[in-house]
Amino acid sequence: MLIEAVAIDLKPSFAQLFTAIADEPWALLLDSCAHAQGNYDFIFWQPAQVVTVADDWPAQLQQLMAQVPSYQGPADLPFQGGLAGAWSYDAGRALERLPEQAKADIQLPEIAVGLYTHALIRCHRQQQTWLLCPSTEQANWQRFWQRAATPSPATAAFKLANAWQSNMTKASYLEKFTQVQDYLRAGDCYQVNLAQRFQAPFQGDPWRAYLHLRQRNQAPFSGFMRLGEGALLSHSPERFLATDAQGHVETKPIKGTRPRHSDPSTDQALADELQNASKDRAENVMIVDLLRNDLSRVCLPGSVQVPKLFAIESYPAVHHLVSTVVGQLPSPQDALSLLAACFPGGSITGAPKIRAMEVIDELEPHRRSFYCGSLGYFSQHGASDTNICIRTLVTAGDQIYCWAGGGLVIDSNGDEEYQETLDKVAKILPELGALNHS
Repeated sequence: MLIEAVAIDLKPSFAQLFTAIADEPWALLLDSCAHAQGNYDFIFWQPAQVVTVADDWPAQLQQLMAQVPSYQGPADLPFQGGLAGAWSYDAGRALERLPEQAKADIQLPEIAVGLYTHALIRCHRQQQTWLLCPSTEQANWQRFWQRAATPSPATAAFKLANAWQSNMTKASYLEKFTQVQDYLRAGDCYQVNLAQRFQAPFQGDPWRAYLHLRQRNQAPFSGFMRLGEGALLSHSPERFLATDAQGHVETKPIKGTRPRHSDPSTDQALADELQNASKDRAENVMIVDLLRNDLSRVCLPGSVQVPKLFAIESYPAVHHLVSTVVGQLPSPQDALSLLAACFPGGSITGAPKIRAMEVIDELEPHRRSFYCGSLGYFSQHGASDTNICIRTLVTAGDQIYCWAGGGLVIDSNGDEEYQETLDKVAKILPELGALNHS
């Protein structure tokens, strides 16, 4: 079998097109929301094979990548057949020995990655859409996507059946905050990410919830994936790892947050405050150092650099402090090895990573599922892009879950950190709650 890529004329947004297959298990949208950081959008469907068991997943995925058929088409397309899907935070348990204190109550696989030979790819700069599929199926899929470009019947409206409930009260969060401070003072860690989880029963189609939140958040590393048992709705502003066909690596950790404000001068003052906040800069540089070390495990000696430190990036709900770390792989085919070396992302664990993950498992009542995992793709020619699944919701059965956390350091303030978790989901939790009254 030969995979080919051909240019096709499709004008509707990928979000509109995806509606035609949004109820299919393993349908996956990687959505840049036309943000400047994301030049490409992707739709994947009907994987040839899937991996759902996390045991030894790096080796499983390397073996699966070796089975991708040959590609014929433009050399600069970022996806030329390969792997795509989602890695839960708990997929990290296949890489390191971790405690099992937190309750695993979300019945979804720890990994959901498929071998895809079918994809739509849109380049925003070139205003061009490409269909990638086996050459023998090209005509059929062109006709399908042309039909899919017409508006489809509305699916069941999404609404919460009850209000959001957290797995921590403010008092219990502050108690756990104090326990983290004890570990920091004892020298166990110098940063720990602590998150609370919100949960509610729902009715209707999670895809409708994704579309509603997409309008409010416009995050550059968004995505939706339909699983047989549920769905993933990611509105992430954070890139985890990107590689290109020459083996260049980029990661962009986020550490440091301020809420947005409707008054422009107050909003700018909040951004300026974040830019100059010594605590947030210290928190950010800790994670930059962690990622430099993680990248150095796979990248060529001397190639890991930090071209951008403490940049401000602004989103509808918050300002973020973002740095950029780059490196060079020995071979473009090392992208999966890089993921395994860096997983899960240090920006959502703390440092040192393994001890911080042990503290997280002790203090957070429930496992994180796909929150703080990754969503993305790996092409057979070496290009890849993954996010960190923050601002990410998970549905399983009739329940929907959303998390919010932040990195705690020795000079953190408990009340401020608790409020920061709420600021991060200010364009998510209230928005879905409001659908009950629309």
